[in-house]
Amino acid sequence: MARHRAIISVYDKTGVVEFAQALTDLGFEILSTGGTAAALSKAGVPVTLVSDVTGFPEILGGRVKTLHPMIHAGILARTTREHQEDLERHGITPIQLVAVNLYPFKKTIEKPGVTLEEAVENIDIGGPTMVRAAAKNFERVTVVTNPDRYEEIISELKAMGEVSKATRAKLAVEAFRHTAEYDAAITGYLGANVPQATDAENATESMDAAESMQASENPFAPVVCVRGTKAFDLRYGENSHQMGSFYALGEHPYSGIAGARLLQGKPLSFNNILDADAALRIMREFRNEPVAVVIKHTNPCGVAIGSDLEDAYVKAREADPVSAFGSIVGLSGILDLDTATKIVETFVEGVLVKGVTDEALRVLSKKRNLRVLILPRNIEDDLPKLDVRWVDGGFIAQSPDIPQDLNIEDLEVVTERHPNEQEAKWLLSAFKVVKHVKSNAIVFWKNDATVGVGAGQMNRVGSVKIAAEHAGTKALGAVMASDAFFPFRDGIDAAAKAGVTAVIQPGGSIRDKESIEAANEHGIAMVFTGIRHFRH
Repeated sequence: MARHRAIISVYDKTGVVEFAQALTDLGFEILSTGGTAAALSKAGVPVTLVSDVTGFPEILGGRVKTLHPMIHAGILARTTREHQEDLERHGITPIQLVAVNLYPFKKTIEKPGVTLEEAVENIDIGGPTMVRAAAKNFERVTVVTNPDRYEEIISELKAMGEVSKATRAKLAVEAFRHTAEYDAAITGYLGANVPQATDAENATESMDAAESMQASENPFAPVVCVRGTKAFDLRYGENSHQMGSFYALGEHPYSGIAGARLLQGKPLSFNNILDADAALRIMREFRNEPVAVVIKHTNPCGVAIGSDLEDAYVKAREADPVSAFGSIVGLSGILDLDTATKIVETFVEGVLVKGVTDEALRVLSKKRNLRVLILPRNIEDDLPKLDVRWVDGGFIAQSPDIPQDLNIEDLEVVTERHPNEQEAKWLLSAFKVVKHVKSNAIVFWKNDATVGVGAGQMNRVGSVKIAAEHAGTKALGAVMASDAFFPFRDGIDAAAKAGVTAVIQPGGSIRDKESIEAANEHGIAMVFTGIRHFRH
């Protein structure tokens, strides 16, 4: 008779035959179900079916297999006299090891055309229950959810005759993390696909289809599950004495920055990730146009549209060549030889691109520390669904400020002079950029490029003056974008002094009339969007 019992039921069968055989050689009786039992039997590993232990067949199409006291009492029993007497009274044999991993629920819901019924049917019940029971009783039971741990477990059993308490505790933490991730995936899917009452007191069966759809699209549930998988360790955190790691949402293939592939260069730091994300957010604003973005400390110091990537990059770099030193560069297309040659003329921390030619990569490789990140192909359409920021004691969440396709017809012209065709085009481009500048934010734009950026000032006129100083003579004939309204006319006066000819802003100040009067006095065309773009 076997000295110990182990139950093995796994979706990922990597190494499971060898693991089960090693356990058998160490005197374990292997209990199993379904596909795992079939795989072990086929490989010649002795297996006892769970139904033979419980005396009860699998029922409900396999929904109920292991949910039985003969299994769960065997897992949950402690070594106390009372528990041991209960086991003897009911003829239950203790189980010392539980090896279970779950069907990746996300793989089910990623299948094209999957229905809610199919998704629900693939929610595992028995597996998580056994995992949680074994993890709870780690004082006596070893639980393993990761095939990479099999060798470690067998080594300890061979060396000591048991798995150490420290290892059991570590594995229990992994097990609870495994079920937590599983539950988070289910919660996220059902939260998005099952209508939820936004107010329990007002929830009624008479909710119409429109109300039901609106409720199901509300991401702000009473509890939000954030599930992160470590993508890679960072070179360091915000400063070199801080450690850091990058966690991706969901499973492979990751999206956005998490899905970017580091082709060459030093490992990424915390700040590199933030700057790369800032570049990507601006790149998404300019669809189907060769655009270059130069980022420094999460702010754009240069953004430009060009006839090609080389032209766009040179214009973006020259918008503020001093700040471009040590920057992160985002490019909307395939990086070619000519553009790469221009990039290596300046010290650049990293380049974010959709692809790179072999010739360009040979040029970039001469700068060994230059990071080259290849973006996923779906960056324009794979938009974030929730914007979350940590604060001391919790986090705040909001719907993201996603790209909007504004046309000049959407704008309210509030001045005597209307913007001409060129100014109107520049105003729309400037407004796309200003939403990504730290508020209070001002952008001067001319000839399809930024010529001055004022970021993060405590008053708006200060940002205008900084943008004007950066622009210098380039401000003559430029347009200006503001992320929020002007509380006083001084911002318009400063813009006029610098040479700005047109302004785009949200409007909405109690002193809008004063700003409009200032614009009229200076012959400036001004439009209101009705949309504020604060970025704190």
